[in-house]
Amino acid sequence: MSNAPHTDLIIPDWPVATSIKACATTRFGGFSTGVYAGMNLGSHVSDNPEHVLRNRDQLAQRAQLPESPRWLNQVHGSAGVHADACDSAADADWSWTATPGVVCAVLTADCLPVLLCDRAGRQVAAVHAGWRGLCSGVLELAVKQFMAADIGADNIMAWLGPAIGPQAYEVDEPVRNAFDARSPSCMRAFAASRDGHWQLDLYAAAREILSAAGVDAIYGGEFCTYAEERFFSHRRAAPCGRQATLIWLQH
Repeated sequence: MSNAPHTDLIIPDWPVATSIKACATTRFGGFSTGVYAGMNLGSHVSDNPEHVLRNRDQLAQRAQLPESPRWLNQVHGSAGVHADACDSAADADWSWTATPGVVCAVLTADCLPVLLCDRAGRQVAAVHAGWRGLCSGVLELAVKQFMAADIGADNIMAWLGPAIGPQAYEVDEPVRNAFDARSPSCMRAFAASRDGHWQLDLYAAAREILSAAGVDAIYGGEFCTYAEERFFSHRRAAPCGRQATLIWLQH
């Protein structure tokens, strides 16, 4: 298990503009009990709703959020939403904003959270990228949204948050074939384990996809939600809670 410090917030280590604020939560702190014990921020996992609300309030205070996060109803797809217009949980797996004070957020418990911003600190995005999302092009679509705002891919920075590590993530042939069909370069993210199965490195797959899209400033990716008990992990113990990864522009 990890010997990481006992803290409820992880602050990304990446050279972003001072206007960019971001964090990822752990399961430390919070009010949830039982299988959700700790800082469960997911309202869709059958936890006590009052506990979830108290956890979200604690997050807002601890992270000094300018507003409540624009939570999404994540569906393991590729659709994104403009966070400014997201006044209720939209069916989407990523959101973006160029408005200071609007908080983009995704919830995970093994899937890969990816934060994006531009070097000048004008726009941010939070992306939920499990294997289905990666195969459906969720990262490419998020990058294209930046480019639509006249932000070149070479001006985009990415941070890869807490996700399941390759030693703990075994997948079968249909998953490998889905990556091969979508992004053949991602085959480098697979290592054979047993007959018809492979260890998948989500971090390596995301780096391949981002690099192919023109994004080379990629940080993070040193976590494993399965091996590190400071995180919720659906593969390690289901049902379980969810941690959050958030980004916003400071006023």
